[in-house]
Amino acid sequence: MNLFGVMDVSASALRAERVRAEVVASNMANAETTRTPEGGPYQRHHVVFEAEGGGSFQDSLMNQMSGGVSGFMGSGVGKVAGGLSVGFGDDPMEANGAPGGVAVAGVISDASAPLKRYDPAHPDAGPDGFVAFPDINPLTEMVDLMGATRSYGMNASAIQAEKGMVSTSLDLLK
Repeated sequence: MNLFGVMDVSASALRAERVRAEVVASNMANAETTRTPEGGPYQRHHVVFEAEGGGSFQDSLMNQMSGGVSGFMGSGVGKVAGGLSVGFGDDPMEANGAPGGVAVAGVISDASAPLKRYDPAHPDAGPDGFVAFPDINPLTEMVDLMGATRSYGMNASAIQAEKGMVSTSLDLLK
């Protein structure tokens, strides 16, 4: 991975988690929506993530282990303190395999049946007096929102840590 590849991976995760948080907020805001333009109650939405840049973790690992594109066994293997070998490739800024990251593959609707509540005075009540409400549990949505928030924060911390490493490296070169 190149010098700024970690920032690219974390940035893609930040974008994906922002979408996830927006979808969760939309679910929470529409938890009592009984009528949508499409007809019927609001349906809960889920975000589907996919790997960005192609290749799985195992493919990337096998590529590195076999000395693939500028891997540890490639050209430019150097010695550092203690005799440890590190691979630099032809260009230290060159990527070492798949760029990684995460992308939003899509937002899908939950196909679960709506919850029926008896409320004959409600304007959307059927002839039997029951109203169809979305099957949205506020606790589940809060857990999803907390997960998105924590993941967003961890990726922001990873970007800050890399910025600190780059800054320290530049200070050492002075």
